[in-house]
Amino acid sequence: MVSAQDFHEGRIPVSPQVARAIGTPRRKSTAGRISAATPTRSTRIDRLHIHSVRTPPSSRAGAVVPPLAASPASVANSRSPRNYYGATASSSAQQSPRHPVLSSRNTDAFLKHRLGVAGVSPGGGGKRGRVKERMYDRFVPSQEAIDRASSQFNLRDKTDRQKLKTMDPEALAYQEQVAKACGVALDKRILAFNAEAPTASRHDLKTSWNRPLRNPNSTANKRRVKTEPEKVLDAPGLLDDYYLNLMDWSSTNVLAIALENTVYLWNGTTGVASPLCTNPRDDSYISSLQWAPDGSHLAVGLSQGEIEIWSLESLKKMRTMRGRASRVGVLAWDKNVLSSGAHDGSIWHHDVRSANHRAGMLLTHESEVCGLKWRPDGNVLASGGNDNRVVIWDARSSVPKFTKTDHTAAVKALAWCPWQLNTLASGGGSHDRTVHFWNAATGGKNASVDTGSQVTSIIWSTEYKEFFTAHGFPNHHLSIWKYPSLTKIGDLEGHENRVLHTAISPDGQTVATGASDENLKFWKIWEARKRTGKCAKGSDEKSVEDELVNAYKRLAIR
Repeated sequence: MVSAQDFHEGRIPVSPQVARAIGTPRRKSTAGRISAATPTRSTRIDRLHIHSVRTPPSSRAGAVVPPLAASPASVANSRSPRNYYGATASSSAQQSPRHPVLSSRNTDAFLKHRLGVAGVSPGGGGKRGRVKERMYDRFVPSQEAIDRASSQFNLRDKTDRQKLKTMDPEALAYQEQVAKACGVALDKRILAFNAEAPTASRHDLKTSWNRPLRNPNSTANKRRVKTEPEKVLDAPGLLDDYYLNLMDWSSTNVLAIALENTVYLWNGTTGVASPLCTNPRDDSYISSLQWAPDGSHLAVGLSQGEIEIWSLESLKKMRTMRGRASRVGVLAWDKNVLSSGAHDGSIWHHDVRSANHRAGMLLTHESEVCGLKWRPDGNVLASGGNDNRVVIWDARSSVPKFTKTDHTAAVKALAWCPWQLNTLASGGGSHDRTVHFWNAATGGKNASVDTGSQVTSIIWSTEYKEFFTAHGFPNHHLSIWKYPSLTKIGDLEGHENRVLHTAISPDGQTVATGASDENLKFWKIWEARKRTGKCAKGSDEKSVEDELVNAYKRLAIR
C-alpha cells in the first residue's frame, strides 16, 4: 500500500516505465529496491497536487495506519511479483484502507492527466503486469489531432499569420507606415526573379470535393448577344410622340409602319417594302396600327377617332368604324373584337363582324390611354394611361378588377408573360423608369426593377425565359433581362434618340425598333436553339398546322 507521505519523502516505488515518463533519475537502495532520487520539478509539482487532497475521514475513524505499513500477507509474499499499486498479484487477503488518490484507478487517471502517459495497466507480473505506455512530446501535438486536409490552406492564410507576430504593436504599426510610405509590400520580396506562384484561397472542403469539374473559361453556357443590328432601314417622317403606337409585325411576317400620313408594308421574307394606304385629310394623321391575330387584316387608328380595317390580300379598305371624336392612340385585338384606347381616357370594344360594331365601353382613366393589351386567352385586359395608372379588367365586366397606382409617370409599355398567364409587366415613363410585375389573379406586385430610363416597350421571349425593354430619355438604349431573377444580360446601343416603337418577328428571334432618329433597325436577339430528333420534328409539324389554321381563318373572314 502506498500513502501520500511516500510522495512527500520520496519513497514511492515506481516502475522503470513510469520513472522515464516522470523524468526522475533512479538509484538502487540498500535493500535492492528501486526508489526515487532527489525530487525533480515534475515530482514536486505532482507532490504538491497530492498534498492538497485531504485524508478522508474513514482513515481517521479507526486505528492509525503508519506509513509503509503492510499487511501480513503482503510481507509473506514479499518475493512475489510486485504490484506497485498496493498488493501482490497472488494476494487475496484483506488489504489496509487505500488512499483515495493513490488507488490504482485514480493514480492511473492522475498520471494520464499530468504526464501524458496512456494505457498504464495495474496488473502484476507477466504479460498482464506489463506497463503499456504512449509518450507525447510537449512541443509536438498528437498526430491524430492534426487536420491534414485543411492544414495547407490554414498555413497560407495571411489572417492566421498575423496572429503569430510577436513584435510590439507600436513598432509593428510604425513598420507598416514606413512600408506604406515607401511603397513596399511587407509580405512580398523586393526583387522577384520568377513569376509569383498563385496563392491558394480558403475553400470549404466539402464544397470543393463535391463540386463537379468544370472549365471556368468555357463559353458553352454563356449567353451571346449580337451588339450590332442585322439590318437598318430609313424611316423618314416617323412621328416623335411617346403616346402613339405606329409599328406592328404580323404573324405572316409582314411589318407595318406609319411614316407621316402613309402606311408602309415591309415583307420580312422578300425584303420588299410597299405602301398600303395614305390618309388624304390634312387635319388628321395616323396615330396607331395593329395586325389581326391571323395577319389577314390591319387596323389603322386616326387622330380624329376613326378606325379603318384594311385587307392584306386585296390591299383595300374593308370598313371604317367611328367611336368618340378623340385620338385613337392604341389598338388591341382579341379574335374578332378590336379594342381602342382614346385620348379622352375611354376604351371602346368593336366587333368587326357586326354592322353595329360598338360592343362595349370602359371608363376609368382620367387621361389618355396609351397602353392596351389583351391576355393571350382573351379573358383579361390590361390598360395603361397618362394618369400613371395600370388597370386590369375582367372581360365579362365593365368594372375594373384592379387599379394600380405605383407608377409615377405615364404607362405605355404593357406585356403579358406567355408562360405565366397571370403575370403582367408594366413600364413607366421618364419620371418613373421602373418595370413592375403584377399578379392579375390577386392584384399583388411580384417584383420591380429600376431600368434607369424611360420605358417605351416590353417584349417577352418564351424560349429563353427573358424579356426585352426599349428606352427613351436619357440613355436611348435597349436592354435584355433574365426572368424571374431580373438580372440584366446586356444593353444594345444603336439609336441616337429615344426608341418609340418595337415589334417582334413571328419566329420570336428578331426585334424591330423604330426611333425618333428616323431609323428602323432589326436586332437578332433570341436565335433559335438547335433541336434534334423528335423535338425538331414536332416543331415542324406544329408550324405546318399553324399555317393551315391561319389559311382556314382567312377564308372564313372573307
